[in-house]
Amino acid sequence: MKKTLPLICLLVSCIFLYTSCEKDDKDEQLTFSTEARDYLAEIMDIMENNSINKYTIDWSRFRSEVLSAANGAETIEDTYPGIERALELLGDNHSFYVAADGNSGISASTISCDAPSVTVVNWPDNIGYVRVGSYSGNSNDVAGLNFAKGIQLQIKNQDSDQLAGWIVDLRGNTGGNMWPMLAGIGPILGEGTAGYFVDPDDNRSSWGFSNGASVVNGSNQVTFIADSYDLINPNPKTAVLLDNRVASSGEVIAISFIGRDDTRSFGNPTCGLSTSNRNFNLSDGAVLYLTSSYLADRNLNNYGIPIEPDVQIDNDEIIQAATEWILE
Repeated sequence: MKKTLPLICLLVSCIFLYTSCEKDDKDEQLTFSTEARDYLAEIMDIMENNSINKYTIDWSRFRSEVLSAANGAETIEDTYPGIERALELLGDNHSFYVAADGNSGISASTISCDAPSVTVVNWPDNIGYVRVGSYSGNSNDVAGLNFAKGIQLQIKNQDSDQLAGWIVDLRGNTGGNMWPMLAGIGPILGEGTAGYFVDPDDNRSSWGFSNGASVVNGSNQVTFIADSYDLINPNPKTAVLLDNRVASSGEVIAISFIGRDDTRSFGNPTCGLSTSNRNFNLSDGAVLYLTSSYLADRNLNNYGIPIEPDVQIDNDEIIQAATEWILE
């Protein structure tokens, strides 16, 4: 035994050294320019500190897989396979990257939402109808204000003391910028907090409508309409129409009506991107839109999943069902 023990130890040492060398050789195969490595590190640091899934991701493994996907990168463009892998590993289906040129981007969403297009809609004279579509511009420039005012103009042109209620049609609203949408539909939605952003640490900030503006945390105005319209009969009975194309900011508006008095939703489940993205400006001028919080209704119920309508019904019957409920 005394003669074989050193040999055994030597063999174990050799095996250990071989394994270590093999691992080192593998690591050495990952080569990057300083620019590429620093750029990937910048993005991964932002993700680790701010992702909605930051407490459920193995970040050591995450970084290893991202670097492997971008192996050999010399330029920022060469890092794109790594960025795509990072977005896949985040698993939120909502984060995306827009390159510095503003014309190209990377997304790894596995969610595909579709529904028939909404064309002609007919409704009774004693019910108001307003459609809230997508909007992707700024919150308070001319375009944003015009978008919000356009929604309020739909409301103003139909309002009367004879209306039994309103239909708010969100079908086909794939999202964009929530704030002009919220300001526009505010007269029907009503004053006050309508929902919350909730981050992984359970920090909350509210959204809502107040004094002609979409607001954060009750008083911080985002999109403000100076001559905002007031309904003749405030807080009306309201039917909200949904389909599978309602996503992201469209889902913000859907959630805003959940828990509101005299409100019922009709249609089909929404897309399921009911989370909030925060934009991070990167060192080269690109932007990372990172999912950093859940959407929650006014009663603090978190989403992040499709919003189920109160009444599930096909498009060809949805107006009739909504009308019948309003007129009950």
